Amino acid sequence: MPKKTVVDKVLCYVVREGRLLVFRHTDYSYEEVGIQVPGGSVRPGEDPVDAALREAREETGLTGFTVVRKLGEVEYDISPLRFEVQRRHVFELALHGVTPERWASREDHDGEREPTRFECFWIPLRAAHVLQSGQGVLVGRLFD
Repeated sequence: MPKKTVVDKVLCYVVREGRLLVFRHTDYSYEEVGIQVPGGSVRPGEDPVDAALREAREETGLTGFTVVRKLGEVEYDISPLRFEVQRRHVFELALHGVTPERWASREDHDGEREPTRFECFWIPLRAAHVLQSGQGVLVGRLFD
C-alpha cells in the first residue's frame, strides 16, 4: 500500500441568509465530484486564513470575503483518489456585496495547468449534508 502524506487544506463555509455557497465542476458528472464548497491547498508558508480567502476568490471569481471564525480542524483520508490524509482547516466566511443566485466561474491554477470550470450557486444550509468527501463535517458548528 502506498505511503500516505499529510496535506494542509482549507474548507470555506460561505453563509448568507441561511444559505451556503457551493459549486460543481461543469466538466465532470455529479457522480464523480459531487457538490463542493470552496477550498484547496495551503501553500508552503501560507497562513490557513489567507489560503481560505484566496481559495474562495479563485474558485468563485468573487471578492469581498471576510473570515468570520475558524470552526476547527479535521483529518480526512481521501484515498483511493489520492493516497493522502488532508488536515482540513475549516472556516466560516462572509461575502459582502450583491451576488447572483447562480454563475459560472473558473480557476486558472496560475497558468500551470488547464483551467477548472465551475458553476457556483447557493443551497439551503439545512441541505449541507449533500457535500462530497466529508466537506460538511463541521457544518453543525455554524449553529454553536
